[in-house]
Amino acid sequence: MVTAIILLFVAILCVIAVFREMKTKNFFAVMFAAVSALMFGWFSIMTIYSNLFG
Repeated sequence: MVTAIILLFVAILCVIAVFREMKTKNFFAVMFAAVSALMFGWFSIMTIYSNLFG
């Protein structure tokens, strides 16, 4: 469960990075941060789901 919380925290930081990089118009960083947010978010939600209903 600790892994899921850490992954969720990283996903939140990636979402913040998406908005910050959109402000500076660095689109490569926006793409990288968005993909990272999706991946870390997916793994955190699935880890929480697996621990609760697995």
